[in-house]
This record gives sequence, C-alpha cells and structure tokens, in this order.
Amino acid sequence: MRKYSRSLYGFDRGAGPTWRLAACAALIATLLGACASAPSPVVSVTAAPSAATDSPSASDASAATAMVMPPPRAPGNAALLRPDAPLRYTVQRGDTLWSLANRFLLDPWQWPEIWIVNDQVRNPHLIYPGDVLSLIEVDGRPQLTLAGDLERLSPQIRELPLEAAIPTIPIDAIRDFLRGPRLVTADELKTAPYLLSFVDAHLIGGEGALIYVRRLPPVEPWTYAVVRSGQAYKDPDDGSILGYEALPIGEAVVREPGDPATALLSQTYREALVGDHLLPVEPDAFQADFYPHAPTQPVGGRIIAAFDGISQISQFQIVAINRGSQQGLEPGHVLQILQAGARVADPYGKTKVQLPDQPAGQLMVFKTTPRLSYALVMSVTRPAHLLDRVEAPRARLN
Repeated sequence: MRKYSRSLYGFDRGAGPTWRLAACAALIATLLGACASAPSPVVSVTAAPSAATDSPSASDASAATAMVMPPPRAPGNAALLRPDAPLRYTVQRGDTLWSLANRFLLDPWQWPEIWIVNDQVRNPHLIYPGDVLSLIEVDGRPQLTLAGDLERLSPQIRELPLEAAIPTIPIDAIRDFLRGPRLVTADELKTAPYLLSFVDAHLIGGEGALIYVRRLPPVEPWTYAVVRSGQAYKDPDDGSILGYEALPIGEAVVREPGDPATALLSQTYREALVGDHLLPVEPDAFQADFYPHAPTQPVGGRIIAAFDGISQISQFQIVAINRGSQQGLEPGHVLQILQAGARVADPYGKTKVQLPDQPAGQLMVFKTTPRLSYALVMSVTRPAHLLDRVEAPRARLN
C-alpha cells in the first residue's frame, strides 16, 4: 500500500477517506476562527521587516501614508481621533505640540492619552523636525509614537540641542509678552529701588540718560529692568488684590553704587519718569518644555485681564486668570473658556431666566504665580470676554 506523509492538520492520509472529512472540518473551523478574530481597520504594531524580506515599493508606502484611521470605538474616556488623522506624519519646522495634537485629535489636550513615552530620552515629549510620527493600535487603543521606536533594536542617543525641539505653543505669540508686563506684589514695589532724579535737568529720560537711584543694593546685579506700576489685578470672586502690573520702561546699568547710586538707561521702550521702579531683569530664555494636558482637579477661575488691554478675547491673545500654582495650575494645563450666559425675559413669566454658559474656546497656561497665571488663547469658537469663566475641559463622548 502506498504511504502518505502526515498532513498539515495532523491526520494520516494513509488511514483512508476518513482523513478527508476530518481535514475539511478542521479547515472550516480555522476559517471561522479567523473571521471571528479579524482585526478592526486600524494599523497594529508589527515587527520590523528583516533584511531578507523585500521592502515595500514606493507606491505602497505612498498609499500607506495616504490612509486614514477612523475614530476609535474604545469605551470610556479614550481620546477621539479626527476622522482624517494620518497614519504617518513627518514633523515640519513651525509645528508645535498643540498643532500636532490638533492634527490627530478632536480634543488636542488629550495628547497624553495617545502619546507613547520613550524612556530612552530625558524628556519623553521632545519632538524634532524630521521625526516621523506613526499612529498605531496597542491593546485596542490608538497610540502615537516615533516611527523609529517600532524598529529600534538597541538604545539610541539623540545628539540635538534642546532648543531644536518643537515648542508646545508658538513662541512668536508670547515673545512680546515675555518682554512685557510682569506681576509684582505691593511689598515688592514698596521695597524696590526707584528713579529719584535725572543727572541732567530733565523731567523725562530716554536711552543714554544718566539717572539717580535710591534703595539700590551695593552688590550685584548691575543691570535692572525699569518698570512702572500699572493696573491692579483684582480677584472678581473675593475682591482681593492678586498683584500689580509692572509695565516695562527699559533697562538701566549701574555706574556708581551709593545712595543715591548713578545708573545709565541702556535702552528704553517708553519715556522714563521720576518714581519708576527698578527690578531684577528676568531671563529672556523661555523653556516651553511642557506639553498640553488637562488639570486633574477643578479650577473654576475667570479671565481677569488681557495683555493688549481689550475686552474681547481672540486667538493667540495672552490673558491672565485668577488661579495659580496654589490651586494646582502648571504650565501646559489646558482650560476651556465658557462664555457667560445672558439673562433673558421669560415670555410666560415675570422673572428673567439665566441661560447656561457656552463653550467659547480653549487656552493653555504657560506661566504661573502662586495666585495668578498667564495663558495663551489657542482657539476661539464664539466671542469671549473679560470675566468669562475657565474650567478643566470636558472630553467629547463617543
């Protein structure tokens, strides 16, 4: 009798026609199992191709890049992807963490929900121009990672300067503010050095003018910021003074210590006046090494001031809110702006009805003090104004 080798499913073909029925049953069961466990239309993590494997063609790579991932169906508070979120994206110069998050997510502040932390770098949120971001699926949830992380066989070190990384927010939008007003307390103003008089007989002074200064300490620093006391920041909730705006006037360099000391106005942005204060110069460097994320506790603050002094709030405008580090705020916190609801007359009653507040946009905190924070308005969907409320953002429902 002719002998046959054992088949794929382990049945001996030499046993007669019975093996055919058993093999067919096993094949049908396998196909049904494969259909039941078919993956959803989301890219999954796969092993990197080996050197012996043929690499995909350029047309295949282009087609993969053009594909989009549908919104996830994961229950709970899973981050919702944009319908047009790309599977791969190459980071460009001019991108920010916020713009990248907005490219993939309906709610950009949920960035930490999909970003895979790379433990090989000190700050896992640093992304550089030229990096390729890949959208994948891990345990049924969408995740975003650097494309190289999927193929790394050993730890690698990136030798790029920190300032080469993309910022979280557009630095150009806050550069003028960083040279602009600062928050000071009443005690700081009471003890700060001040402009006593001009060496020459002037009522006002500009760049190059010599001035006399009182209360100047006899030790460093030798360069001071010249400021003028501006508006008081008042908390609308309890009426307390959070601090005072210190308007920038210029800079002064100490020539001769003493009481009074002599200093030179090295640069000015507006005319210096007798009574202006001198404060230590704040560093120009601004490290936007934070990332967008939502507060983990209630905020319940209000917009109390706008950098350019207008009442209506627009995109990329800088605002001050009456909550700070004492209330748990930190750089990178994203807050939702709520437009105050109006009071309208009830056509079938004698009283007015308070309408609910409406979402008006989002802002991101970039600088905090104990009781006050500065934030950049990232988006506006309806008119927003001073005294509008801010709170932790709410996730969209699936």
